[in-house]
Amino acid sequence: MTRDEFITALFCRIDDALAGTPKDPRSKLWPGELVTLGVLFVLRGQSQRRFHLWAWSNLRPLFPHLPERTRLFRLLRRYRRLADRFLAEPGLVNFADSLGIELVHPRREGRSPWPAGAKGKSNGRWIVGVKFCPLLNGAGRVVDWDADGANVHDGEFQRMLADWPGAGKMTDKGFHRSKKRGGDCPSLLVCERGQCNVRMTIETVFSNWVRVWNLKRMAERRWSGIEARLAFACAAWNLVTDWATELFGGEQASLSTAWVPV
Repeated sequence: MTRDEFITALFCRIDDALAGTPKDPRSKLWPGELVTLGVLFVLRGQSQRRFHLWAWSNLRPLFPHLPERTRLFRLLRRYRRLADRFLAEPGLVNFADSLGIELVHPRREGRSPWPAGAKGKSNGRWIVGVKFCPLLNGAGRVVDWDADGANVHDGEFQRMLADWPGAGKMTDKGFHRSKKRGGDCPSLLVCERGQCNVRMTIETVFSNWVRVWNLKRMAERRWSGIEARLAFACAAWNLVTDWATELFGGEQASLSTAWVPV
């Protein structure tokens, strides 16, 4: 499959899912085109400037109304809610964990006029950024997600987990809340260290996001841009893994064999 064939097939999948979504009469891009560009931005794993340079050089035959860089990413922030259409349904067993995302070096903390992140610990090291907490079902698809500053305790993400009271949720001990802080939400199973090896599903997903999509570091500085990129990352993961499952078969195989020719 060539690059243009992949992008065309990806657009068809996205446009079919967004059928019936109205188009702003002032806009030159349809919602399906905007979501496709947002997904490609995540798949490329590049900065905004480098991605727009690549898109301007290679995608203008497919997107003849491609706007200039700042206009494009303002539109992606505005229409990021469309990415929620591609979230999956919860399963009998679901998994949640947090991923620390670095925004700036700790020595540069406080220099930006738009400090979206905060200083905190992630995986035993100090970062200045945000924590991203997705909820995955048993097949490794994103069901829901939340994000906050890196100084936030993982237990605060139970506000997102509480929205799914009927689904079982497995987390590590970092999500436990004492009774003084409100206690744990219903259907939450806090796994001890070395137990519940099925939680490695979410570690496999994080490994793909960090190593392939460069999601460990982000150049965005405002919450609107951070949330837009995370929303399109969840949509991209569900789209690509569903596609890989159709091609190769097997849920676990699709988590590691999804190849994207962009």
